Amino acid sequence: MPRLRFALLTATAGFVLFSTAVSAAPTEVLIKPQALRPIATVDERYQSYDIEMIEVVGGKWWAPYPANNTVAISETAQPIHSPSGISTAVMSARPPLDLADVRLRKLAAALSPVYVRVSDTWANTLYFQDTDDVVAHAAPAGFGAVLTRPEWKGVIDFSNALDAKIVTSFSIGAGVRDPAGVWTPTEADKLLSYTSRAGGQIAAAEFFNEPNMAVIEGAPKGYDAAQYGRDFRIFRSFIRAKAPSLMLLGPGPVGERRGFTNFPGSIRTEDMLKAEGPGLDAVSYHYYGAFSRRCQSMGAQFQTTPEVALTAQWLSATADDADFYGRLRDRFEPGKALWLSETAQAACGGDAWAATFVDSFRYLNQLGLLAKHGVSVTMHNTLIGSDYGLIDDRTYVPRPNYWAALLWRKLMGTTVLDAGASDRPNLYVYAAGLRGDPGGVALMVINADPRSAVRFRLPRKALRYMLTADSLLATQVKVNGVTLKVSKDGDLPTIKGAATAAVTMLLPKSITFFAVSSASLRRNLPR
Repeated sequence: MPRLRFALLTATAGFVLFSTAVSAAPTEVLIKPQALRPIATVDERYQSYDIEMIEVVGGKWWAPYPANNTVAISETAQPIHSPSGISTAVMSARPPLDLADVRLRKLAAALSPVYVRVSDTWANTLYFQDTDDVVAHAAPAGFGAVLTRPEWKGVIDFSNALDAKIVTSFSIGAGVRDPAGVWTPTEADKLLSYTSRAGGQIAAAEFFNEPNMAVIEGAPKGYDAAQYGRDFRIFRSFIRAKAPSLMLLGPGPVGERRGFTNFPGSIRTEDMLKAEGPGLDAVSYHYYGAFSRRCQSMGAQFQTTPEVALTAQWLSATADDADFYGRLRDRFEPGKALWLSETAQAACGGDAWAATFVDSFRYLNQLGLLAKHGVSVTMHNTLIGSDYGLIDDRTYVPRPNYWAALLWRKLMGTTVLDAGASDRPNLYVYAAGLRGDPGGVALMVINADPRSAVRFRLPRKALRYMLTADSLLATQVKVNGVTLKVSKDGDLPTIKGAATAAVTMLLPKSITFFAVSSASLRRNLPR
């Protein structure tokens, strides 16, 4: 049985977010890579991302925070005509995203292969303009937004060029319902047919976005689990006939464990699974630990601050949702994969600190933790855009979470290894097969302690990649002390590992990857 041996040499100091003091006598951790056993396998595209449909078609989306990030985002009393009724003060007009942009494609290509989920609340009432007109016409009655052929062709071309398999959802509003209010596949059929003609393929789809909140997601008034089940069965039959290779995901709920959806008209996931009957290819769900300041009207209890970003409660909460939906999967769709098809620091575009180094602790811990909890695919919201995007959509500069994602993609393979459980607060250790080196081992060690260093001992030679920043709220990060930057043309730097001695000092507020080659281990592990 593999195990970590921890020798606690000093008591952990109290939590202070911005402290830079280092404990004099750090904890020592010993890990033996050759003793780690496989416990799970994740999809090759485990680390994937979303591009919101509103980014593809353009329109009102989350407004940037003030430059100094100190002024609270206020809300007005007048709701706008957005699907969820969010006020105008927190949104701004955005043009359609140029998915052919060379710099964007270079940055995205480094994360491939991936799934790219193109969906959101706006997709629930989307009209597909099935003509070659470049300019979108006004949305017909019953629809809230228009997707043109050229815009969707941009998604297809992006997908084909970057090995980014498309995941989406379909329109379910008044515009696709018959006189009795029953869902019809008119828009879904148009989109699938055009995708095929244009040389693309939709790999997987949810019926519609976040159906547990159907009351504010574009569904008819009074929409309930029985109506959802009726409509989903029609959808499932249509997909099996029209696109039999497409993976059916669902139901795709959000916030049920966080208490976000405890309002009249919300639908329980359990009731949706009962009503639709078996037949999913994977059970999907969405996860946000909180609402951002843009949606502070949802209630103070759903807000968060950077002061909690390194706490065990914040970092571990994602596992609770995975276990909750995993148990429902076991009851209703036993043996099926579990997908987290949308996640980020906070709903409503993320808080300002979602674009800083402190959120990389959540992002990477979530990847490591969910791999151990049986999640096959995770999709970060978003690749580019708002404050939770991996890339800043105004400058096309990678944010700290982009570099975190790049290190994961470079090193962590699909075989999940059991690195044991730490009995030391603020220390998290994850292991996987080393990508590209069958038999090698990759380790990720998160030292979320703001004060205490960790002495990390490896009995094998390894390469070290220590991710740090000048402050937790920095927007630039370093690997082994070298600041990571892309060139003017968007070319990525070569990220080199540093040869380790037997003991490596892991700094406070650091995330360190170790690559232990198969040649060093002299044993054969799955990739």
